[in-house]
Amino acid sequence: MLIRLLIALIAIPLGLDLYLPVPEDNPITPDKVALGRQLFFDRRLSRDGSVACATCHNPNRAFSTPVPVAMGLGGRKGRRNAPALINRGYGRAFFLDGRMPTLEEQVLKPIQDPNEMDLTIEEASARMKLDATAISRALASYVRSILSGDSPYDRFVNGDRSALTPGQQLGLQVFRGKGNCTACHVGPNFSDEQFHNTGVAWRDGLIKDEGRFAVSSNSRDHGAFKTPTLREIARTAPYMHDGSIATLEAVIDFYSDGGRTNPSLDSEIRPRNFSVEETRALLEFLRSLSGKVIEGLK
Repeated sequence: MLIRLLIALIAIPLGLDLYLPVPEDNPITPDKVALGRQLFFDRRLSRDGSVACATCHNPNRAFSTPVPVAMGLGGRKGRRNAPALINRGYGRAFFLDGRMPTLEEQVLKPIQDPNEMDLTIEEASARMKLDATAISRALASYVRSILSGDSPYDRFVNGDRSALTPGQQLGLQVFRGKGNCTACHVGPNFSDEQFHNTGVAWRDGLIKDEGRFAVSSNSRDHGAFKTPTLREIARTAPYMHDGSIATLEAVIDFYSDGGRTNPSLDSEIRPRNFSVEETRALLEFLRSLSGKVIEGLK
C-alpha cells in the first residue's frame, strides 16, 4: 500500500495514470527497485563485462540509444533499435514485435541474446548470486519505476494555457486533426500499444523484417511493429524499429508522404501532405512532449 501511494505521488505531478499495473506475484518494493537499478547498470551481466542494460538504455537519453540498432559486447549488432524505457510499466506487450507478454519475461532476454550480453541465465545467476526469478523481478520492478511526464503538453491539458506556444498549439491541432496521429499515438503514453505496418520494413518491394507476423502468423501483421511512445521523442533519435530515420523532421516527412507502399500497409497510413508551416508546428509540438524523467522511485 505504501509503495502504491509513493507511485501515485510521483505520477500525479507527472500527469500520468495513477494506476500502474503490477503483477500480484511481483509487488514493487523499494529494496527490489534498488536491486533492479544495481543490476541494470552492472556490466557483470555481460559475458566479457563490457556492457550493461544501461549501455543501450542510456538514462541521459530517456533510456534510449543514439545508434540505429542495439550494440552488444564486442561491437555485435542486434536486429532492431533499442526503444526508450519510459512508462513501460503501462505497457501491454514487450519488444517491438510484442513477443513477450510481461516485463518479467522481457528483461531476461537481452542478457541471453548472443548479440547483446551473451550469458545464460544460469551463468548470470551464478555471477550475481541471485536466482533467475530474483533477477527478473528486480529488473522488472526497476523498469516500472522509470517514468516520464510533467511536460509542457501535460501542463497545457491540465489547465495552463500558456504552457504551449502558439506554434505548439497549432502542432497539436494538426496532430489531432489533419495528421490523424491519434489513430495510433493515443492516451497518456501516446501509444495504442498495438502493431502497425507503416512501410518502414519494406525496401524495393521486399520485406526486410516480418515484425509482428513472426509472432502472430497473422497475414495482416507482415512488417508491423508496436506503436512507440512519443514521450521524450525529441531526445530519442534515431527513429523507427530499425533506426533508419535520423531526425524528427524526416519522420514527419515520411508520414506526410504516406509511409512506404506495400501489400500490408496500415489503412490509417496515407498521404497527409503537410505544408511547411504544419511540419514546423508538428515538430514544435513533439518537442513539447519532453518533460521530467525519474527512475528508482526518486
